[in-house]
Amino acid sequence: MTRDDPPAYALLPTPDGSRTAFNARFGEAYGSRHGAAAQAQHVFVEGTGTHAHPAPRVLEVGFGVGVNFRATVASAAARGAPLRYRAYEFDPAPREVLRVVAEGAQAADHPAWTALLAAWPERGSARGEVEVEAGGVLVTVTFADVLTAELPAAWATALYLDGFSPSRNPEVWTPEFTARLAQTLAPGGVLGTYSAAGHVRRALAAAGLRVERRPGAPGKRECLRAVREMEEGPL
Repeated sequence: MTRDDPPAYALLPTPDGSRTAFNARFGEAYGSRHGAAAQAQHVFVEGTGTHAHPAPRVLEVGFGVGVNFRATVASAAARGAPLRYRAYEFDPAPREVLRVVAEGAQAADHPAWTALLAAWPERGSARGEVEVEAGGVLVTVTFADVLTAELPAAWATALYLDGFSPSRNPEVWTPEFTARLAQTLAPGGVLGTYSAAGHVRRALAAAGLRVERRPGAPGKRECLRAVREMEEGPL
């Protein structure tokens, strides 16, 4: 942290009317200061095709304060699509931080969000996991280091790679970990990330994914999507 950084979990309004919060451990906001909800929708929900999938299974690296989750819930609920959501969070924020960030925002009154808040650790810094099912959504959040956690194989229709930036949290952007993440995607599954760094793009390609540049969310020129190609059947 620098002298000018806000305090831990300070609420940060963003220009699109949504909110994020500041993480003191990594010295960054959980979501884009240029529009937290806009980034969630553009990079993750739409960038992975989750907004059109009939039964999405989403895996998220870095649950943060739940902005991506709520955007995904809102999208699935609008279509009546069932949603399964797995996330990994090493340093969970306290329950009150999640509640205040979501106040008045999309899906803040959805039963899956209210049930998750009720189960969330009051003070944060938990281990283990919480799992709730409500309103057509089954969500599991594992409080563990995703670098060493057991990850589901060939499961995700969408993977949200939303760790803190490569300069602040380099471990989740390495070629070794990216290769593990690629294996969590089902054939045809799509990874979305706000980062467009060259070494991230190369790591995704080296993991066997087809990488595409996309226009970025507000404040970013580009972002990335990476697709696990459909497996060819026997001739």
